[in-house]
Amino acid sequence: MNFELTSEQKEAKIRFRKFVDKYVVPNASTYDRIEETPLELIKAMANEGYLSALIPPKYFAKGTDTDTHNQDDRGKNIGYDNCAHIGKEMDSITWGLLCEEIGHASGSLVSLLTVHSMVIQALLKWGTEAQRSHWLPLLATGEVIGGFGLTEVKTGSDAKNAQTTAVQDGDSYIISGQKKWISFGQVARLFLILAQVDGKATAFLIEREREGFSTESINGMLGFRSAMLATLNMNNCRIPASNMVGKIGFGFSHVAGTALDQGRYCIAWGCLGLAQGCVDASLAYSTERKQFGVSLKEHQLIQELIADMITQTQAARMLCYNAAFLKENKDPSLIMETSMAKYFASRAALKVASDAVQIHGANGCSDTYPVERHFRDAKIMEIIEGSNQMQQIIISRYGYQRYLSSQPK
Repeated sequence: MNFELTSEQKEAKIRFRKFVDKYVVPNASTYDRIEETPLELIKAMANEGYLSALIPPKYFAKGTDTDTHNQDDRGKNIGYDNCAHIGKEMDSITWGLLCEEIGHASGSLVSLLTVHSMVIQALLKWGTEAQRSHWLPLLATGEVIGGFGLTEVKTGSDAKNAQTTAVQDGDSYIISGQKKWISFGQVARLFLILAQVDGKATAFLIEREREGFSTESINGMLGFRSAMLATLNMNNCRIPASNMVGKIGFGFSHVAGTALDQGRYCIAWGCLGLAQGCVDASLAYSTERKQFGVSLKEHQLIQELIADMITQTQAARMLCYNAAFLKENKDPSLIMETSMAKYFASRAALKVASDAVQIHGANGCSDTYPVERHFRDAKIMEIIEGSNQMQQIIISRYGYQRYLSSQPK
């Protein structure tokens, strides 16, 4: 199996790093402190084609009027300025490299790519042609940001026992319930949510403008502080029956399953980027910092930490590359291999970030250095898109199934 990047992928990685160095690195700590991702940054990502990267060209908007942007609650434009990069669909490996480079500077910003692409993938696989034709062009340009609503206060991500309900009323459904911890829920305009229809988990699209729908900002989180988390409130929110995605009862096993597989893929690569960011920061700091008359890097215990950090990061990279290779080749083992990549990479990211803080000492606990933020964000990575404990259950079950299937009949 050859994990060598093509010349195009190498060039893309360089472009991604230049974008991150220009727009994200200088401001990530500020965004973390103010708990906000400026809409200008989201627009810049849309202009680069990052929000359209997974959408087939046939769904890109033709002749879109850039003077008719949608607006967020504060009246600022979200849409793109030009479409020079809209229409350049990325392969799975290049998409992973994008998530890695964004994660190198900001875990919060990775979650924008994650939830936006989760909605896109769910629509591509399970949406009607009418849904795809209407929403994908808007998602491609960033005129509409997608959000994913699964988690609830009392049931977490247990969709089978979700308390949000959808009751049919003629050619409409009336949605009531609440979703929490929704990344970029403060600015997303289209939400893919899971609700119970007669006790069966079902997926629906809900637009922000629907009567009975509202959001509340969530602040003061441990990590992902600039991910603009929100609570979604649905109080007898009426939507047309045509907003159902898939069929009744398909919500978790099919629609959310597709979205979560995509989310885990993004997070795995984002964790890799976060870990590499911590390695790079620690190499730079230990080279410049002197302790007891010599550079910190000359101390054997520091070398031990650095060696472990590099090894953990490289192991995570190989799992991500393996998942990307399988995804690009539509291999059926992708789902399980992606779970393993997300599981290992998130654990590695937290360990590497913890060691980075240790190397930086008291400075590592200060927001003057990025490793403090990376450490907080890394912990969130172990929870989102399926906690590590859920991944352990999934992976172990797969192991038993593979073992039993390999035994002589």
